[in-house]
Amino acid sequence: MIEIYQRSELSMSKFAKILKKDRRTVSSWIYREVKVIPKKDILEHVSSFFRYPDEIWDESCEKEEFLDLITSIPTKDVKIIEANHEGRLKYILKNEAEQRLVIHPKFPASVYRDVISPKFYAQKENNKVDALKKERIDKMLNYAYKSDEWHDIKSLLNFCFSEIGNFYTKEEKIATLELLFETFHENYNKRLYLFDSFSKKIYGLDTMYTSVDIKNNIMFFKSPLESVFIEIRNKEIVGKIHRHFTLSKESPAHIKPNDAGKILQILITILKQNKNLVDAYEEINLKTSYGELFKNNLSLSLQERLS
Repeated sequence: MIEIYQRSELSMSKFAKILKKDRRTVSSWIYREVKVIPKKDILEHVSSFFRYPDEIWDESCEKEEFLDLITSIPTKDVKIIEANHEGRLKYILKNEAEQRLVIHPKFPASVYRDVISPKFYAQKENNKVDALKKERIDKMLNYAYKSDEWHDIKSLLNFCFSEIGNFYTKEEKIATLELLFETFHENYNKRLYLFDSFSKKIYGLDTMYTSVDIKNNIMFFKSPLESVFIEIRNKEIVGKIHRHFTLSKESPAHIKPNDAGKILQILITILKQNKNLVDAYEEINLKTSYGELFKNNLSLSLQERLS
């Protein structure tokens, strides 16, 4: 029980609520103030909430097996979704029907890209795929649709200024940034987070399209294969990912959603004036409090020149 409590990262009050016991009683168990074996119904509450197999409570379950059982994801909680383009769009629309929290691997997200540059990744699609893409775009851009979106600053800067693997015209870049500004500015149903992936990991976070629905206890992400999604319904895993991108003490360093629009406007102006990455940093550093956040995404040689 102590091991489960420590791994849960929950408060004592929350853990006690799961066990349906008062905080003082559970605290006495965790800190070994009293020696007691919880009753069967309490053990069942723990197994049910964390979706652990009942075998963890067997007397024959050794510590090594116990740790393996509580750290491995049950196969029933993981589902492989393999589908063609039409099937993938239907799956996304179904699982993002009401709202979404999404971590994007690349800027811009496909929805905004397809509005501004619909032929960017042009493929011969059937009418059903085209209709589903339009349905998704209309939903995502709808003022009332609730959406929290995370884009890393490095990808944003690559989109604006990189000369490698960047096939957007100047006009398309400006139009894309303007579309995001119009979508998120003063819209309390949507929040745009621009985050520093290097704040948590020296080489940056490795991200893939990840969609989290805490209300229905489900998340899915794209695999390296375009046709495959990985779906997870493990309550603990979904909760951890959701907390990582919603609690300020756990989330990567980021620009506050209320300030994201100002950053977009600065970048739009820089592109219109044919200025470069250094100009963008200097303008952001001058007009906002996020200079260091952007500087952290630049090469060390460039940072030295800016010091």
